[in-house]
Amino acid sequence: MGGAVGQVVGAQQIVDVDREKPQYSIGEAADRSGLSRDTLRWYERIGLMNYIGRDHAGKRRFSNRDLEWLALIGRLRTTGMSVADMVRYAELVREGDSTVYERLQMFRNTRSEVLAKIDELRQTLAVLDYKIDLYEGKTVAVKPAALTKPCERITTRNS
Repeated sequence: MGGAVGQVVGAQQIVDVDREKPQYSIGEAADRSGLSRDTLRWYERIGLMNYIGRDHAGKRRFSNRDLEWLALIGRLRTTGMSVADMVRYAELVREGDSTVYERLQMFRNTRSEVLAKIDELRQTLAVLDYKIDLYEGKTVAVKPAALTKPCERITTRNS
């Protein structure tokens, strides 16, 4: 997903050839990514992973770039992004620079959803802290606003 660019020094990009080199077996990739072998195969089958290299025996070989991609996918899963949206994102990346704006919009929308979830979690934490204070017999337990108003469920495009 993208070129073999390493870090940028000044205006010059340093190419990291090892980043693209297929070097990890599916077992090693599973261990490094925290995903199962079946999940890695499924990601490839549904188009979430770009082409995975093969060795002389036809076995999958993953690169550092592939592992970076898996880390990004893991973060996107944490946001609650649907698999369909992640596949769409992968397709947009493969289409190239002409899709940058659409990818940017996807990330802006996802960021807004994450911020709303963080707010909901902060309100939930305030309720938990209040209840803990009550049960511990603290004399000053301030009832949080989140306890006095109905719970507003966050609805996302994935719900």
